Amino acid sequence: MPAPAAPPTRDHPGLPTVRGRLPAVLLMTGSCLPVLGAVLLAPVLPRMQDHFEGVTGSAALVPLVLTVPALSLALLAPFAGVVVDRLGRKRLLVTATVLYALFGTVPLWLDSLHGILLSRVLVGVAEAAIMTACTTLIGDYYSGRVRDRYLALQTMCASASATLFFVLGGALGAAGWRAPFWLYAVGLLLAPVMARALPNPTTAGLGVSTDPGPGPRPFPVRRMAGLCLLTVFGAVVFYTVPVEMSYLLDDLDVDSTGVIGAVTAVASAATVLGSVVFTRLTGDPRRRLPVLLLPCAAGFLVMGVADGLPLLIAGAVLNCFGTGLLLPSLLTLAMSRLDYADRGRGIGLWTAAFFLGEFVCPLVLLGGESALGSLASAVALLGFVTLTVSAVLLPLARRTAVPLTRQVPEQR
Repeated sequence: MPAPAAPPTRDHPGLPTVRGRLPAVLLMTGSCLPVLGAVLLAPVLPRMQDHFEGVTGSAALVPLVLTVPALSLALLAPFAGVVVDRLGRKRLLVTATVLYALFGTVPLWLDSLHGILLSRVLVGVAEAAIMTACTTLIGDYYSGRVRDRYLALQTMCASASATLFFVLGGALGAAGWRAPFWLYAVGLLLAPVMARALPNPTTAGLGVSTDPGPGPRPFPVRRMAGLCLLTVFGAVVFYTVPVEMSYLLDDLDVDSTGVIGAVTAVASAATVLGSVVFTRLTGDPRRRLPVLLLPCAAGFLVMGVADGLPLLIAGAVLNCFGTGLLLPSLLTLAMSRLDYADRGRGIGLWTAAFFLGEFVCPLVLLGGESALGSLASAVALLGFVTLTVSAVLLPLARRTAVPLTRQVPEQR
């Protein structure tokens, strides 16, 4: 491989145009696969609980079937990032998508709850590789504003697919608690298309050497540490409404599954709208972060004082609009801090931070509820904490004077 003429830049101006829409469609679809694992089984957990009621500890183990992939993903995404940088993005993505389908469908034939839990851990391993590789390839294939738009689209697709997968899981669950696991087989359809349609960034004329050189390359830990910590908090903010809305509605004596589904869909639409607005924003993402936290905080405060359904919905929509802006901003900021050779490891760390936030979100709200006496009060407290974080970030953002990325031609 010829040596590069210059050291790699974070946004290389020589990136080739990725022809057609298919690569972007495949990366967006791949990014939705971990979301499938997070919500698909929620409607069938009661049936699964009934099936394994004779198993010791099933009351705790069955809910873990839903949540353990996220924990596995959070723990293993950094290692997936190392593999991405060393073995290649495309190869890992195709392999992980096949394994995702195989591990995901294993519960169709298992009648051991512990065996099913192990398969779900392995699903999380595959999800860590898929999410890290998809996000890294977006950074490899596109640059400038086009890349920012695709990162926002990734958020939009994840939010919209969560509602779709929840509905599909409920529909398939009518045929039995095992039926939703068949959807994991979609990986076997995606993998060969990915192998054929996705260009390999190491041979696509990037003008960047992927050879690590004679010695180990130091990873920019300080550059990513604070952002990853902020991402954990951002994920708690992002997942509070999807995770806790049904409980907040129940506290208002709203127990209709139709109403719960409708409110969830409206909140998801607000997240999508926020992501669309993000694509119109310009300027340094660090300067925007304190402002973007404000609608998130305001939404929590409104939800915390809501004494009826309309006010609760208004707070949820305001909050989710803010999170639709916040998540792609954090991801864009992470991408802008990474050179090509560090991108896999950096995105692996960012992905781990985000899914760690997803895992701890219900624990944080549960602790707040125990301390304050109600879930609504805990949500309001999270609103005040979000305001505090915004205030802390404000002077840091004002000191930011140098753009984080070089201006490069857009890749369409």
